Amino acid sequence: MEPELSSIVPQPPNKSRIWTIWKVAIILGIVTGLEFAVALQLPEIFKPFKIWLFVGMTFIKAGYIIGEFMHLAHEKKTLMWTIMLPCVFVLWLIAALFIQADAIYNAIYY
Repeated sequence: MEPELSSIVPQPPNKSRIWTIWKVAIILGIVTGLEFAVALQLPEIFKPFKIWLFVGMTFIKAGYIIGEFMHLAHEKKTLMWTIMLPCVFVLWLIAALFIQADAIYNAIYY
């Protein structure tokens, strides 16, 4: 048995898919550059602002990675919400636990 001709002959590249990958890489590079700029340029008096800015930029980067490289953006919206909604609740739970832990710590030691 000989292999099919279509598996031997190289196919032309999909230019739109290549551009999409470059676009995502450029966006991730810009956000990473902004993270470095914020880390190196803002003084320590802006530490709470820096932390929330890093969290926001991390969510942007995670969204692009999940959407493009894990192909979640190309799925049906119901599947996307089935995955994203529990993640939002888990993040809310973590934030609530940190806030409560800080309140308990301050009540005990201050």
